[in-house]
Amino acid sequence: MCFVLMPFGTKKDPATGVEINFDDIYEQAIRPAIEAAHLEPIRADEERTGGIIHKPMFERLLLCDYAVADLTTGNPNVYYELGVRHAARPATTVAIFADLQKPPFDLNLLRALPYRLGEGGRFGPAEASELTVKLTKRLLDLRNLAKEQSPVDSPLFQLLGEYRAPDIAHLKTDVFQERVEYSVKRKHELAKARELRDSAAVEAVESDLGDFQGVEIGVLVDLYLTWRALGRWDRMIALYDRLPPGLKRSIMIREQLGFALNRAGRRSEALSVLEAVLEEQGPGSETLGLLGRIYKDQWMDAAKQGQERMALGYLDKAIAAYVRGFETDSRDAYPGVNAVTLLDIKGDEKAIERKRELLPVVRFAVKLRLRGSKPNYWDYATLLELDVLENRETDAFQYLSDALANMREPWEAGTTANNLSLIREARRKRGIEQPWLDEILGELKNRSQPAPAG
Repeated sequence: MCFVLMPFGTKKDPATGVEINFDDIYEQAIRPAIEAAHLEPIRADEERTGGIIHKPMFERLLLCDYAVADLTTGNPNVYYELGVRHAARPATTVAIFADLQKPPFDLNLLRALPYRLGEGGRFGPAEASELTVKLTKRLLDLRNLAKEQSPVDSPLFQLLGEYRAPDIAHLKTDVFQERVEYSVKRKHELAKARELRDSAAVEAVESDLGDFQGVEIGVLVDLYLTWRALGRWDRMIALYDRLPPGLKRSIMIREQLGFALNRAGRRSEALSVLEAVLEEQGPGSETLGLLGRIYKDQWMDAAKQGQERMALGYLDKAIAAYVRGFETDSRDAYPGVNAVTLLDIKGDEKAIERKRELLPVVRFAVKLRLRGSKPNYWDYATLLELDVLENRETDAFQYLSDALANMREPWEAGTTANNLSLIREARRKRGIEQPWLDEILGELKNRSQPAPAG
Protein backbone atom coordinates (compact mmCIF):
# COMPACT_ATOMS: atom_id res chain seq x y z
CA MET A 1 0.00 0.00 0.00
CA CYS A 2 1.15 3.53 -0.82
CA PHE A 3 -0.26 6.39 1.25
CA VAL A 4 -0.57 9.78 -0.49
CA LEU A 5 -0.19 12.95 1.59
CA MET A 6 -1.31 16.03 -0.36
CA PRO A 7 -3.82 18.89 -0.35
CA PHE A 8 -7.34 18.37 -1.69
CA GLY A 9 -9.18 20.41 -4.31
CA THR A 10 -7.86 23.69 -5.69
CA LYS A 11 -5.39 25.55 -3.48
CA LYS A 12 -3.54 28.82 -4.03
CA ASP A 13 0.26 28.77 -3.85
CA PRO A 14 1.06 31.43 -1.20
CA ALA A 15 4.29 32.56 -2.88
CA THR A 16 3.08 32.96 -6.48
CA GLY A 17 -0.71 33.27 -6.12
CA VAL A 18 -1.16 30.50 -8.72
CA GLU A 19 -4.15 28.21 -8.11
CA ILE A 20 -3.35 24.48 -8.36
CA ASN A 21 -5.89 21.68 -8.75
CA PHE A 22 -4.40 18.87 -6.62
CA ASP A 23 -7.24 16.48 -7.45
CA ASP A 24 -6.17 16.65 -11.11
CA ILE A 25 -2.54 15.98 -10.16
CA TYR A 26 -3.57 12.96 -8.10
CA GLU A 27 -5.92 11.46 -10.69
CA GLN A 28 -3.80 12.17 -13.78
CA ALA A 29 -0.32 11.38 -12.45
CA ILE A 30 0.15 10.24 -8.85
CA ARG A 31 -2.45 7.47 -8.81
CA PRO A 32 -1.37 6.07 -12.23
CA ALA A 33 2.29 6.14 -11.14
CA ILE A 34 1.57 4.23 -7.93
CA GLU A 35 -0.48 1.65 -9.78
CA ALA A 36 2.22 1.31 -12.46
CA ALA A 37 4.65 0.50 -9.64
CA HIS A 38 2.30 -2.35 -8.62
CA LEU A 39 1.21 -0.62 -5.41
CA GLU A 40 -2.25 0.23 -4.08
CA PRO A 41 -2.86 4.00 -3.68
CA ILE A 42 -4.64 5.30 -0.56
CA ARG A 43 -5.20 9.04 -0.36
CA ALA A 44 -5.47 10.93 2.92
CA ASP A 45 -9.04 12.09 3.54
CA GLU A 46 -8.57 14.38 6.53
CA GLU A 47 -9.70 17.52 4.70
CA ARG A 48 -13.11 15.98 4.14
CA THR A 49 -13.45 15.64 7.93
CA GLY A 50 -12.75 19.26 8.73
CA GLY A 51 -8.99 18.88 9.32
CA ILE A 52 -9.31 16.34 12.13
CA ILE A 53 -6.19 14.22 12.66
CA HIS A 54 -7.73 10.92 13.67
CA LYS A 55 -6.58 7.41 14.57
CA PRO A 56 -6.94 5.87 11.08
CA MET A 57 -4.76 8.70 9.72
CA PHE A 58 -1.92 7.78 12.08
CA GLU A 59 -2.36 4.10 11.24
CA ARG A 60 -1.95 4.84 7.55
CA LEU A 61 1.09 7.03 8.15
CA LEU A 62 2.76 4.34 10.26
CA LEU A 63 1.69 1.15 8.53
CA CYS A 64 1.54 1.80 4.78
CA ASP A 65 4.57 0.24 3.07
CA TYR A 66 5.20 3.33 0.91
CA ALA A 67 4.19 7.00 1.00
CA VAL A 68 4.18 9.92 -1.45
CA ALA A 69 4.07 13.45 0.01
CA ASP A 70 3.34 16.48 -2.19
CA LEU A 71 4.95 19.48 -0.43
CA THR A 72 3.65 22.09 -2.89
CA THR A 73 2.14 25.22 -1.25
CA GLY A 74 3.68 24.30 2.12
CA ASN A 75 0.40 22.79 3.37
CA PRO A 76 0.74 22.43 7.18
CA ASN A 77 -1.23 19.17 7.34
CA VAL A 78 1.07 17.54 4.79
CA TYR A 79 4.23 18.71 6.60
CA TYR A 80 2.92 17.47 9.94
CA GLU A 81 2.05 14.07 8.46
CA LEU A 82 5.43 13.83 6.73
CA GLY A 83 7.09 14.48 10.11
CA VAL A 84 5.10 11.66 11.70
CA ARG A 85 6.03 9.37 8.81
CA HIS A 86 9.74 10.20 9.06
CA ALA A 87 9.69 9.57 12.82
CA ALA A 88 8.28 6.06 12.37
CA ARG A 89 9.54 4.86 8.97
CA PRO A 90 13.21 5.06 8.03
CA ALA A 91 12.54 4.42 4.34
CA THR A 92 10.13 4.24 1.38
CA THR A 93 8.78 7.80 1.55
CA VAL A 94 8.92 9.90 -1.64
CA ALA A 95 8.60 13.70 -1.44
CA ILE A 96 7.52 15.62 -4.54
CA PHE A 97 6.86 19.33 -5.21
CA ALA A 98 5.85 21.63 -8.07
CA ASP A 99 8.82 23.67 -9.25
CA LEU A 100 6.97 27.01 -9.06
CA GLN A 101 9.48 28.42 -6.60
CA LYS A 102 12.13 27.35 -4.12
CA PRO A 103 10.61 25.10 -1.42
CA PRO A 104 10.23 26.57 2.10
CA PHE A 105 13.28 24.64 3.31
CA ASP A 106 16.16 22.69 1.82
CA LEU A 107 14.80 19.40 0.47
CA ASN A 108 18.16 17.98 -0.58
CA LEU A 109 18.16 15.51 2.32
CA LEU A 110 14.80 14.20 1.11
CA ARG A 111 15.86 13.79 -2.52
CA ALA A 112 12.53 15.42 -3.33
CA LEU A 113 11.24 14.98 -6.86
CA PRO A 114 10.24 18.21 -8.64
CA TYR A 115 7.43 18.26 -11.20
CA ARG A 116 6.32 20.83 -13.74
CA LEU A 117 3.08 22.81 -13.97
CA GLY A 118 1.81 24.52 -17.11
CA GLU A 119 0.94 28.17 -17.52
CA GLY A 120 -1.29 29.52 -14.76
CA GLY A 121 -0.84 26.39 -12.66
CA ARG A 122 -2.59 24.11 -15.16
CA PHE A 123 -1.76 20.42 -15.08
CA GLY A 124 -2.31 19.04 -18.57
CA PRO A 125 -1.48 15.76 -20.36
CA ALA A 126 2.17 16.71 -20.98
CA GLU A 127 2.82 17.57 -17.31
CA ALA A 128 0.90 14.49 -16.16
CA SER A 129 2.87 12.14 -18.40
CA GLU A 130 6.17 13.61 -17.24
CA LEU A 131 5.36 13.25 -13.53
CA THR A 132 3.89 9.76 -13.98
CA VAL A 133 7.07 8.48 -15.63
CA LYS A 134 9.39 10.05 -13.02
CA LEU A 135 7.35 8.96 -10.00
CA THR A 136 6.84 5.42 -11.31
CA LYS A 137 10.59 5.05 -11.78
CA ARG A 138 11.32 6.38 -8.27
CA LEU A 139 8.81 3.98 -6.68
CA LEU A 140 10.07 0.98 -8.67
CA ASP A 141 13.66 1.84 -7.71
CA LEU A 142 12.60 1.98 -4.05
CA ARG A 143 10.90 -1.39 -4.32
CA ASN A 144 13.95 -2.98 -5.89
CA LEU A 145 16.30 -1.44 -3.30
CA ALA A 146 14.08 -2.63 -0.47
CA LYS A 147 14.66 -6.22 -1.57
CA GLU A 148 18.44 -5.90 -1.07
CA GLN A 149 18.95 -3.25 1.64
CA SER A 150 17.18 -0.65 3.76
CA PRO A 151 17.26 2.61 1.74
CA VAL A 152 16.99 5.24 4.51
CA ASP A 153 15.24 8.41 3.31
CA SER A 154 14.09 9.84 6.65
CA PRO A 155 16.38 12.71 7.80
CA LEU A 156 15.73 11.66 11.40
CA PHE A 157 17.15 8.19 10.82
CA GLN A 158 19.96 9.56 8.64
CA LEU A 159 21.16 12.07 11.24
CA LEU A 160 20.56 10.11 14.45
CA GLY A 161 22.33 6.80 13.99
CA GLU A 162 21.17 5.44 17.36
CA TYR A 163 17.51 6.15 16.65
CA ARG A 164 15.36 3.07 16.11
CA ALA A 165 11.92 2.70 14.55
CA PRO A 166 9.05 1.53 16.77
CA ASP A 167 8.25 -2.17 16.51
CA ILE A 168 4.96 -2.60 14.64
CA ALA A 169 3.50 -6.06 15.09
CA HIS A 170 2.44 -7.98 11.98
CA LEU A 171 -0.93 -8.62 13.63
CA LYS A 172 -1.51 -4.88 13.89
CA THR A 173 -0.61 -4.47 10.23
CA ASP A 174 -3.05 -7.19 9.25
CA VAL A 175 -5.85 -5.55 11.25
CA PHE A 176 -5.01 -2.22 9.62
CA GLN A 177 -5.14 -3.71 6.12
CA GLU A 178 -8.51 -5.29 6.79
CA ARG A 179 -9.84 -1.97 8.11
CA VAL A 180 -8.63 -0.06 5.05
CA GLU A 181 -10.24 -2.58 2.73
CA TYR A 182 -13.45 -2.38 4.77
CA SER A 183 -13.49 1.44 4.59
CA VAL A 184 -12.84 1.48 0.85
CA LYS A 185 -15.65 -1.04 0.36
CA ARG A 186 -18.07 1.11 2.37
CA LYS A 187 -17.14 4.26 0.44
CA HIS A 188 -17.71 2.46 -2.86
CA GLU A 189 -21.13 1.29 -1.64
CA LEU A 190 -22.07 4.85 -0.69
CA ALA A 191 -20.81 6.26 -4.00
CA LYS A 192 -22.97 3.75 -5.89
CA ALA A 193 -25.99 4.58 -3.70
CA ARG A 194 -25.54 8.28 -4.51
CA GLU A 195 -25.30 7.53 -8.20
CA LEU A 196 -28.47 5.38 -8.15
CA ARG A 197 -30.22 7.63 -5.58
CA ASP A 198 -30.87 4.49 -3.56
CA SER A 199 -31.91 5.40 0.01
CA ALA A 200 -32.39 1.74 0.94
CA ALA A 201 -28.75 0.99 0.12
CA VAL A 202 -27.60 3.89 2.32
CA GLU A 203 -29.82 2.67 5.15
CA ALA A 204 -28.23 -0.78 4.82
CA VAL A 205 -24.71 0.68 5.11
CA GLU A 206 -25.68 2.77 8.14
CA SER A 207 -27.25 -0.25 9.82
CA ASP A 208 -24.20 -2.44 9.14
CA LEU A 209 -21.87 0.15 10.71
CA GLY A 210 -23.52 -0.51 14.06
CA ASP A 211 -22.79 1.93 16.91
CA PHE A 212 -19.92 3.61 14.95
CA GLN A 213 -17.34 2.40 17.50
CA GLY A 214 -14.03 2.11 15.62
CA VAL A 215 -15.55 3.21 12.29
CA GLU A 216 -13.22 5.42 10.27
CA ILE A 217 -14.25 9.06 10.39
CA GLY A 218 -14.01 9.37 6.60
CA VAL A 219 -16.72 6.70 6.22
CA LEU A 220 -19.01 8.54 8.66
CA VAL A 221 -18.53 11.83 6.80
CA ASP A 222 -19.26 10.02 3.53
CA LEU A 223 -22.45 8.63 5.03
CA TYR A 224 -23.50 12.08 6.31
CA LEU A 225 -22.89 13.73 2.92
CA THR A 226 -24.61 10.88 1.07
CA TRP A 227 -27.83 11.62 2.97
CA ARG A 228 -27.35 15.25 1.93
CA ALA A 229 -26.89 14.25 -1.74
CA LEU A 230 -30.19 12.34 -1.55
CA GLY A 231 -31.99 15.26 0.07
CA ARG A 232 -32.75 13.26 3.21
CA TRP A 233 -32.47 16.09 5.72
CA ASP A 234 -34.24 14.02 8.39
CA ARG A 235 -31.58 11.32 8.17
CA MET A 236 -28.76 13.87 8.31
CA ILE A 237 -30.22 15.40 11.48
CA ALA A 238 -30.74 11.98 13.10
CA LEU A 239 -27.24 10.82 12.13
CA TYR A 240 -25.61 13.89 13.69
CA ASP A 241 -26.76 12.82 17.17
CA ARG A 242 -24.97 9.46 16.72
CA LEU A 243 -21.62 10.81 15.54
CA PRO A 244 -18.51 10.62 17.77
CA PRO A 245 -18.12 13.75 19.96
CA GLY A 246 -14.98 15.02 18.19
CA LEU A 247 -16.64 14.81 14.78
CA LYS A 248 -19.83 16.47 16.06
CA ARG A 249 -17.75 19.46 17.18
CA SER A 250 -16.08 19.94 13.79
CA ILE A 251 -17.04 23.09 11.88
CA MET A 252 -17.91 21.34 8.62
CA ILE A 253 -20.28 18.85 10.25
CA ARG A 254 -22.05 21.59 12.23
CA GLU A 255 -22.37 23.77 9.12
CA GLN A 256 -24.02 20.87 7.31
CA LEU A 257 -26.31 20.29 10.28
CA GLY A 258 -27.44 23.92 9.97
CA PHE A 259 -28.01 23.37 6.25
CA ALA A 260 -30.13 20.25 6.91
CA LEU A 261 -32.17 21.90 9.69
CA ASN A 262 -33.02 24.81 7.39
CA ARG A 263 -34.05 22.49 4.56
CA ALA A 264 -36.23 20.58 7.02
CA GLY A 265 -38.00 23.85 7.91
CA ARG A 266 -36.43 24.09 11.38
CA ARG A 267 -35.03 27.56 10.75
CA SER A 268 -34.64 28.81 14.31
CA GLU A 269 -32.56 25.72 15.19
CA ALA A 270 -30.49 26.17 12.03
CA LEU A 271 -29.78 29.79 12.97
CA SER A 272 -28.70 28.76 16.47
CA VAL A 273 -26.26 26.17 15.13
CA LEU A 274 -24.66 28.53 12.58
CA GLU A 275 -24.52 31.52 14.94
CA ALA A 276 -22.68 29.32 17.47
CA VAL A 277 -20.16 28.37 14.76
CA LEU A 278 -19.64 32.06 13.90
CA GLU A 279 -19.12 32.93 17.54
CA GLU A 280 -16.48 30.21 17.94
CA GLN A 281 -14.53 30.50 14.68
CA GLY A 282 -15.26 34.05 13.56
CA PRO A 283 -16.61 34.92 10.09
CA GLY A 284 -16.27 32.21 7.45
CA SER A 285 -17.60 32.36 3.89
CA GLU A 286 -19.28 28.94 4.11
CA THR A 287 -21.03 29.65 7.42
CA LEU A 288 -22.16 33.11 6.31
CA GLY A 289 -23.34 31.72 2.98
CA LEU A 290 -25.51 29.18 4.80
CA LEU A 291 -26.79 31.90 7.14
CA GLY A 292 -27.64 34.04 4.11
CA ARG A 293 -29.62 31.13 2.66
CA ILE A 294 -31.76 30.90 5.83
CA TYR A 295 -32.57 34.63 5.70
CA LYS A 296 -33.31 34.29 1.98
CA ASP A 297 -35.80 31.50 2.70
CA GLN A 298 -37.39 33.61 5.44
CA TRP A 299 -37.67 36.51 2.98
CA MET A 300 -39.45 34.31 0.42
CA ASP A 301 -41.79 32.87 3.08
CA ALA A 302 -42.76 36.34 4.32
CA ALA A 303 -43.24 37.62 0.76
CA LYS A 304 -45.59 34.72 -0.07
CA GLN A 305 -47.65 35.57 3.01
CA GLY A 306 -47.91 39.21 1.94
CA GLN A 307 -45.84 40.46 4.90
CA GLU A 308 -43.96 43.09 2.89
CA ARG A 309 -42.19 44.91 5.74
CA MET A 310 -41.00 41.67 7.34
CA ALA A 311 -39.93 40.35 3.93
CA LEU A 312 -37.82 43.46 3.31
CA GLY A 313 -36.13 43.03 6.70
CA TYR A 314 -35.19 39.42 5.94
CA LEU A 315 -34.00 40.42 2.44
CA ASP A 316 -31.65 43.00 3.96
CA LYS A 317 -30.33 40.40 6.46
CA ALA A 318 -29.72 37.91 3.64
CA ILE A 319 -27.84 40.51 1.58
CA ALA A 320 -25.72 41.52 4.58
CA ALA A 321 -24.80 37.88 5.35
CA TYR A 322 -23.88 37.11 1.74
CA VAL A 323 -21.85 40.32 1.34
CA ARG A 324 -19.98 39.65 4.59
CA GLY A 325 -19.31 36.06 3.48
CA PHE A 326 -17.86 37.22 0.17
CA GLU A 327 -15.78 39.93 1.83
CA THR A 328 -14.43 37.34 4.29
CA ASP A 329 -13.07 35.22 1.42
CA SER A 330 -13.39 36.77 -2.03
CA ARG A 331 -12.18 33.49 -3.59
CA ASP A 332 -15.53 31.91 -2.63
CA ALA A 333 -17.92 33.15 -5.31
CA TYR A 334 -21.04 31.48 -3.86
CA PRO A 335 -21.96 34.19 -1.32
CA GLY A 336 -20.89 36.87 -3.81
CA VAL A 337 -23.26 35.65 -6.53
CA ASN A 338 -26.14 35.46 -4.08
CA ALA A 339 -25.36 38.96 -2.80
CA VAL A 340 -25.46 40.61 -6.24
CA THR A 341 -28.61 38.65 -7.19
CA LEU A 342 -30.49 39.81 -4.10
CA LEU A 343 -29.25 43.37 -4.58
CA ASP A 344 -30.68 43.29 -8.12
CA ILE A 345 -33.97 41.93 -6.77
CA LYS A 346 -34.18 44.64 -4.11
CA GLY A 347 -33.77 47.07 -6.95
CA ASP A 348 -33.61 50.47 -5.26
CA GLU A 349 -30.96 52.97 -6.32
CA LYS A 350 -28.61 52.19 -3.44
CA ALA A 351 -28.88 48.40 -3.99
CA ILE A 352 -28.24 48.69 -7.73
CA GLU A 353 -25.18 50.85 -7.12
CA ARG A 354 -23.82 48.28 -4.62
CA LYS A 355 -24.50 45.53 -7.16
CA ARG A 356 -22.47 47.40 -9.79
CA GLU A 357 -19.54 47.67 -7.35
CA LEU A 358 -19.55 44.01 -6.36
CA LEU A 359 -20.40 42.26 -9.62
CA PRO A 360 -17.04 42.69 -11.44
CA VAL A 361 -15.22 41.38 -8.33
CA VAL A 362 -17.52 38.36 -8.14
CA ARG A 363 -17.03 37.64 -11.86
CA PHE A 364 -13.25 37.87 -11.42
CA ALA A 365 -13.41 35.43 -8.47
CA VAL A 366 -15.34 32.91 -10.58
CA LYS A 367 -12.99 33.16 -13.54
CA LEU A 368 -9.90 33.01 -11.34
CA ARG A 369 -11.14 29.75 -9.82
CA LEU A 370 -11.81 28.31 -13.28
CA ARG A 371 -8.21 28.83 -14.40
CA GLY A 372 -7.03 25.90 -12.30
CA SER A 373 -9.94 23.50 -12.76
CA LYS A 374 -12.29 21.92 -15.26
CA PRO A 375 -15.61 23.86 -15.30
CA ASN A 376 -18.76 22.03 -14.20
CA TYR A 377 -22.48 22.83 -14.40
CA TRP A 378 -22.42 25.23 -11.43
CA ASP A 379 -19.51 27.23 -12.86
CA TYR A 380 -21.39 27.85 -16.12
CA ALA A 381 -24.68 28.47 -14.27
CA THR A 382 -22.94 31.08 -12.10
CA LEU A 383 -21.57 32.89 -15.15
CA LEU A 384 -25.04 32.68 -16.75
CA GLU A 385 -26.58 34.33 -13.68
CA LEU A 386 -23.94 37.08 -13.68
CA ASP A 387 -24.60 37.81 -17.37
CA VAL A 388 -28.34 38.03 -16.70
CA LEU A 389 -27.62 40.48 -13.89
CA GLU A 390 -25.53 42.61 -16.29
CA ASN A 391 -28.04 42.18 -19.17
CA ARG A 392 -25.40 40.58 -21.41
CA GLU A 393 -27.84 38.70 -23.60
CA THR A 394 -25.43 37.03 -26.08
CA ASP A 395 -23.02 35.82 -23.39
CA ALA A 396 -25.92 34.57 -21.27
CA PHE A 397 -27.15 32.28 -24.06
CA GLN A 398 -23.62 30.90 -24.54
CA TYR A 399 -23.29 30.04 -20.86
CA LEU A 400 -26.80 28.55 -20.92
CA SER A 401 -25.63 26.15 -23.63
CA ASP A 402 -22.48 25.30 -21.68
CA ALA A 403 -24.46 24.75 -18.46
CA LEU A 404 -27.02 22.43 -20.07
CA ALA A 405 -24.26 20.43 -21.78
CA ASN A 406 -22.61 19.85 -18.38
CA MET A 407 -25.76 19.17 -16.35
CA ARG A 408 -25.58 16.01 -14.23
CA GLU A 409 -28.96 16.05 -12.47
CA PRO A 410 -32.22 17.67 -13.70
CA TRP A 411 -32.71 19.44 -10.35
CA GLU A 412 -29.59 21.53 -11.04
CA ALA A 413 -31.36 23.32 -13.93
CA GLY A 414 -34.40 23.75 -11.66
CA THR A 415 -32.30 25.53 -9.03
CA THR A 416 -30.89 27.94 -11.63
CA ALA A 417 -34.39 28.54 -13.06
CA ASN A 418 -35.67 29.43 -9.57
CA ASN A 419 -32.93 32.04 -9.09
CA LEU A 420 -33.50 33.60 -12.51
CA SER A 421 -37.27 33.59 -11.95
CA LEU A 422 -36.78 35.73 -8.84
CA ILE A 423 -34.75 38.22 -10.91
CA ARG A 424 -37.35 38.29 -13.69
CA GLU A 425 -40.31 38.81 -11.34
CA ALA A 426 -38.56 41.63 -9.47
CA ARG A 427 -37.74 43.36 -12.76
CA ARG A 428 -41.33 42.98 -14.00
CA LYS A 429 -42.56 44.75 -10.89
CA ARG A 430 -40.27 47.63 -11.88
CA GLY A 431 -41.79 47.62 -15.40
CA ILE A 432 -38.85 45.85 -17.12
CA GLU A 433 -39.79 43.15 -19.65
CA GLN A 434 -37.00 40.95 -21.11
CA PRO A 435 -38.20 38.34 -23.65
CA TRP A 436 -34.68 36.90 -23.94
CA LEU A 437 -34.68 36.13 -20.21
CA ASP A 438 -38.07 34.41 -20.62
CA GLU A 439 -36.50 32.26 -23.34
CA ILE A 440 -33.59 31.26 -21.06
CA LEU A 441 -36.02 30.36 -18.27
CA GLY A 442 -38.08 28.27 -20.67
CA GLU A 443 -35.01 26.26 -21.69
CA LEU A 444 -34.02 25.64 -18.07
CA LYS A 445 -37.53 24.63 -16.99
CA ASN A 446 -37.84 22.21 -19.90
CA ARG A 447 -34.70 20.42 -18.71
CA SER A 448 -35.39 20.57 -14.98
CA GLN A 449 -37.21 18.92 -12.16
CA PRO A 450 -37.50 19.93 -8.50
CA ALA A 451 -34.48 19.42 -6.24
CA PRO A 452 -34.75 16.33 -4.01
CA ALA A 453 -36.59 17.20 -0.82
CA GLY A 454 -36.44 13.94 1.06
